[in-house]
Amino acid sequence: MIFMEEFSRTLFAERLKELRKEKNIGQNALAKGLGLSNASISYWETGKQVPSAEVIYKLARFFDVSADFLLGLKEDY
Repeated sequence: MIFMEEFSRTLFAERLKELRKEKNIGQNALAKGLGLSNASISYWETGKQVPSAEVIYKLARFFDVSADFLLGLKEDY
């Protein structure tokens, strides 16, 4: 039997915020760079919403990390 780990909105939110701050990018700049709304970034960083798979892919490419890292499935980039 295969067990799937539960997705942690909190861990995703923390990692997104950490990556954004490491690159010294504001929420507005990130949203603009990805063609998204400022509210989306805010909702994700507070754990109120989660992005689609397509946006997770874009975030991973933007920050040069794996989607698994963003989703909390791996501990390293």
